[in-house]
Amino acid sequence: MAPVLTHPPGLAFVEDTDRGSDHVDPAAYYGAGESFSRSRTYSHSQIHGYNPKRTPAFEEDTHMRARRMSHDEKSVTAPRRFLIDVEETIRISITDAGPKLMALGTATSNGFKTFDIRGTYMLSNLLQELALARDHNRKRIVLDEARLTENPVDRLSRMIRLHSGIPLLAALTAMVSKLSPQTPRTALAAYKPRIYVPHGEPAMAEYYRKVAREKPHMNLDVVVLPPKPDDPLLRLLALAMNEVDDGRGGRTLKGIPFIVPGARFNEVCFYRGIPLSLSTIGIPTSYLSDLLVDGQVTMAKGMVEHFIFEIKHYGKILNGSRSYYLCRTQPPFLTDMALQIYNQLDRSDMEANRLWLKRAIQAAIKEYHTIWVAEPRIDPKTGLSQATHFTHILEPYAAKHGLSVLEFSEKYNDGILKEPALDEYFLHDRSVRESGHDTTYRFEKRCANLGTIDLQALLYKYEVDIGTAIREVFDDELELDEDFPLAPFPPSVEAFANPFRERSTCRPQTSEEWFARADFRREIIDKYLWNESKSLYFDYDTVKERQSLYESVTSFWALWAGCASEEQCWKLVSQSLKKFEVLGGLVSGTEESRGKISLDRPNRQWDYPPPHQIMTWEEAQRLAYRFLYISPIWFEAEYGNQGIDFKMVPREGFGWMNSAYQVGLSFLTTHMRRAVAACTSPEVFFGRAANIEAAAVQATAAMPPTLSTSPMESLSIYA
Repeated sequence: MAPVLTHPPGLAFVEDTDRGSDHVDPAAYYGAGESFSRSRTYSHSQIHGYNPKRTPAFEEDTHMRARRMSHDEKSVTAPRRFLIDVEETIRISITDAGPKLMALGTATSNGFKTFDIRGTYMLSNLLQELALARDHNRKRIVLDEARLTENPVDRLSRMIRLHSGIPLLAALTAMVSKLSPQTPRTALAAYKPRIYVPHGEPAMAEYYRKVAREKPHMNLDVVVLPPKPDDPLLRLLALAMNEVDDGRGGRTLKGIPFIVPGARFNEVCFYRGIPLSLSTIGIPTSYLSDLLVDGQVTMAKGMVEHFIFEIKHYGKILNGSRSYYLCRTQPPFLTDMALQIYNQLDRSDMEANRLWLKRAIQAAIKEYHTIWVAEPRIDPKTGLSQATHFTHILEPYAAKHGLSVLEFSEKYNDGILKEPALDEYFLHDRSVRESGHDTTYRFEKRCANLGTIDLQALLYKYEVDIGTAIREVFDDELELDEDFPLAPFPPSVEAFANPFRERSTCRPQTSEEWFARADFRREIIDKYLWNESKSLYFDYDTVKERQSLYESVTSFWALWAGCASEEQCWKLVSQSLKKFEVLGGLVSGTEESRGKISLDRPNRQWDYPPPHQIMTWEEAQRLAYRFLYISPIWFEAEYGNQGIDFKMVPREGFGWMNSAYQVGLSFLTTHMRRAVAACTSPEVFFGRAANIEAAAVQATAAMPPTLSTSPMESLSIYA
């Protein structure tokens, strides 16, 4: 008679068919508690502490194993799984110099049989999985081999979608209540949190005052802003909130979640994703691109709610949610964001969707009239709009006064030392930040004077988007609820010299007016920015009244926005694109324009990054492939720049890099994804594709015509 088997209390056995997907969220994979597969005739004594097998062998395992080849043992009954002691096995490190091999016990044998995990890729994935398991307080896990051998492209995409994005979600209500009563008093004294609530939001002000009363250990200071906040000494700014049920029969406010870039950028930082926009799949910013591609429409909608709130209360979409950003805005992407989200909203309540879009379009119209076509951002003479890292900049000034950089900064900020040249530099620097591009030699010491091609292209799209929304959604007539001045049109020196301004509530907005504005902007773009001889758009210096001949990849924004003619598009793609294309896709500017880089002339942050190119991927899969091929290098550079600590597994990514990766994958074919996973160089991949195409064309030409052959069938898809 067979002996009675006893099991420890709480032990759960699962059938192989009941385990579900191997590639689920780590919280679901490791957070559901321990479970074991049934182990046929093997002893279960290991569960009670007896372990007859040796510990996982790695560097000290000196015996030779044959190379893994096609005759290796295959699991024919079920996918292979490993029974792993987390703390015992997690000792893998980058310093290991052994044969890159580790023997793990199989789950079906309760660890009695082992199987070799080989190679850097599988071992690095094992280390990541162990770190994730430890995050969920697991001591022992059953790990699917499929999570170690997963296609690297699919694995990175999955981690961005299911894991890396989680720490990037935040709400201001959570941020202000992060301190506990156990926080040391010294930390509380140093922190001194203060939040500024917009004028006209009494319910929000009362909410934060209630938080301060109920949690006195926070020392939270709640201040209501004046109607026009412009004090540079302010700190944290309040963001949009929803009224919800408090669970006790009453109502309370709750912050709307938002996306932050990651690392030290733990607040709303709109500028980190500005250049990444793509209309066909709804990519208003890099963060929203990731959300819409991954189907998180509600989260994307919440981001737009914050931008509407900022325009209403702060007059513009800010660089971030801190008060020192009140002096500058961001490039205009709001209409594209709103329309793409509107197209993906639930169709069961179209009236609610329509009202939401109306709020977004009204906010965009206010931003357009009061920011982008208002002084000082517009040049009345041309009609062009303008956007209004410092140690090496401050060093000569500090040396001039015999001070350290820190001492000079303090005296300069306090107004003790006056440097007019430095004042002018920071004027242009604020314009650089507002441009969405950060530091670059393209803008150095002149940004505030430039009517850039990227800003004109975005405003053209704003005008077309607003006109289209009014015509298609609002029956060609949109009444504005908020009162603000309308900018003169067409712009001229005389019109702006006249102090009279028409008010927004005097008449409804029509599509005809907005399409007329778009036509006018296209005309001035062609007049001032297009260079026929160079087949490229250039920025226009409104002070020097000539083009700034700095070759910038943002010329291609005109293709995305639709303001380039068919002939201009052809010249840009056939003659100018090659100037910017490198191994990893497109660079920001040509070396001829940027100049040589040296210790005395260091590289600027946005002189050689990849974010602009996402706007060209609609028409060029090749460029998306190039970016994804080299993206691990960009990930390392950007994460290192922002101070992200991997700690065995990246628990957060960086907003625009995550999103660019996800969006880029959406343009690749299955064949391309496999080639990227195999680290196939773009030169090799596309050279081979060109040879295949040429062979196909020759074979087609040699075939005799048949009755079934049509003109369409003879066309090359690569033409």
